[in-house]
Amino acid sequence: MQVAKWGNSLSVRLPIALVQKLGIAEGDQLQVVASVRRGTGATLAVRREPSKLERLQAMRKYRGVLGADFRFNRDEANAR
Repeated sequence: MQVAKWGNSLSVRLPIALVQKLGIAEGDQLQVVASVRRGTGATLAVRREPSKLERLQAMRKYRGVLGADFRFNRDEANAR
C-alpha cells in the first residue's frame, strides 16, 4: 500500500483483495489499530465497524417480552 497526501491529511489506498475480504464499501467506518512487536516493528490491524443496522440486528437476539403484570422496581434493580 502507498501513503499519499490528501489535503492536510495522509491517506492509504486499500488493495481490492483486502476490500473484498473485509466486505467494505465506500462510506463504511474502519478501525485501524497499531501494535508494536519486538523485533518485527509496527503492524496495523484493519477491521470494518458494523453499520447501525447490523448492530441493531445483533441486539435483537437479546430482545425479550415482559409479562403483562411486570412492573419495574428501581430499588429492587439497584439493590446489592
